[in-house]
Amino acid sequence: MERTHNSLRRGWTTGSCATAAARAAWGGLCGGEFPDPVIITLPGGQDVAFALAGHGYTGEGAWAEVVKDAGDDPDVTHGAHVRVDVRHGPPGCGVVFHAGSGVGTVTLPGLPIPPGQPAINPVPRHMIRTALSDAGGHEPDVEVIISIAGGQELARRTLNARLGIVGGLSILGTTGIVVPFSCAAWIDSIHRGVDVARALGLPHVAGCTGDVSERATKALYDLPEEAMLEMGDFAGGLLKYLRRHPVDRVSIGGGVAKMTKLAQGFLDLHSRRGQADMTRLGELAHSNGAPDMLVAAIAQVHSVASAFALAADAGYPLGPVVAQGAWRTVAAVMAGTPCMLDVLLFDRAGALVARYGPHPVS
Repeated sequence: MERTHNSLRRGWTTGSCATAAARAAWGGLCGGEFPDPVIITLPGGQDVAFALAGHGYTGEGAWAEVVKDAGDDPDVTHGAHVRVDVRHGPPGCGVVFHAGSGVGTVTLPGLPIPPGQPAINPVPRHMIRTALSDAGGHEPDVEVIISIAGGQELARRTLNARLGIVGGLSILGTTGIVVPFSCAAWIDSIHRGVDVARALGLPHVAGCTGDVSERATKALYDLPEEAMLEMGDFAGGLLKYLRRHPVDRVSIGGGVAKMTKLAQGFLDLHSRRGQADMTRLGELAHSNGAPDMLVAAIAQVHSVASAFALAADAGYPLGPVVAQGAWRTVAAVMAGTPCMLDVLLFDRAGALVARYGPHPVS
């Protein structure tokens, strides 16, 4: 398996695993042999081989199974058993997809797959069609049923329910390859959340950094579940997509530490991308009227929480200053959109510390 520049091992998407299983099952159905290893071609043109974890026949067709290897990525589907059953379809039907056990069904508009269809994304569908067509020289008339053992339970650890995907996981992938720690699936889910909210005509969405700020923001504005976008640390991933696909109003909520980083221009709020600069935080407070003694003290502490505690003891409202700074960062990303924007800071218990906005971004 190929490794990234930092020696992390790449893995395979559920779409690649399903394609390999489908190709092997089709070989068993048509020729009596299940190729093992089975070779498929990824969207980028690379040929890769997959070992089968099992195969066999049913009363109507054949099946094969591949165990997903996500490489060194902390993917919830790592080790999942992806099974594909194939059976001959009626003449002229082409390749027809079905959701088996553990694979979800789309129920809301806005996703690449319409409501009522199995949650098998367009690229995996194309990969499977291509693999089956290449095997026989033309697209066959076949029904493809994809299942993932334990998929319904695994789906609870994803954003599928919020996107209106019920009953299990999605079959995903655009390149066929999982890049470790790229968090591509999470960012894609954020984008799909925006698509669903727009398709539902929701005028107000909210992106939050964690569960506490999300619950508090949802309660504050009485927002529906579909309006909540689980931004996490990926402020840039959300905001840049909203710039291209705007909504009427956006609220950004988070704890004081991550919102301080946002105020300092960070769009990736994860700790590995750096810590809040306490000297800059002191300078921000100074530019908003903080006394010199407090500014010097803030520059010496080692955490945002300590800085807020010092400000509270001095009677200085640091929260509104940070909220306004974060608002400016967000507004700069979304400049030119017809959007009303507000930023909210919460403490660890979910109490509102400060709010700036809503104001138009341009």
